Amino acid sequence: MDIPLVSWNPIARRAGVVVQEVPDEVLVYDLNTNKAHCLNSSAALIWKCCDGNNSIADIVHQLESNGGGKLTEDLVWLALDRLNENGLLENEIGPRFRGHSRRAAVKAIGMASAVALPMIASLVAPQRALGVDSCVCVSNSQCAQPGCTHPNCNALGICAPNPVKSTKTSIG
Repeated sequence: MDIPLVSWNPIARRAGVVVQEVPDEVLVYDLNTNKAHCLNSSAALIWKCCDGNNSIADIVHQLESNGGGKLTEDLVWLALDRLNENGLLENEIGPRFRGHSRRAAVKAIGMASAVALPMIASLVAPQRALGVDSCVCVSNSQCAQPGCTHPNCNALGICAPNPVKSTKTSIG
């Protein structure tokens, strides 16, 4: 469903995703589609700013104040288009650069912003990555989730057939 863009404050999808921050990137794993998305620092900052309180102009201002230099709203829209294509926004939007290639959109933004171009690399995780040995837990009740066939949460935080006792050693 397309929504009006005039007063739109984007909201990043938080349900059904696992987020891991690493230096200069944010990795987002979509549990619904089994896709992993790597957001570079610009795309990650834009995604983090999508809290429903920030307008597009607010996001531009935050990017500029984080060392992005003078930027245009088109740079933010390029990232939002990509985030939307990958299902990482709560509300689906129509593409800002409808009828234009990504290359034309980058030209519209200008090469002065090329260093800050938001990039999102995505890949589909193989189904085996969700196998029975990969159920993560902190209690046995979490081992009852779909896909977990082992009933015990071991000391390593993995659902397993038998509980693993942690061994504690003291240094004296």
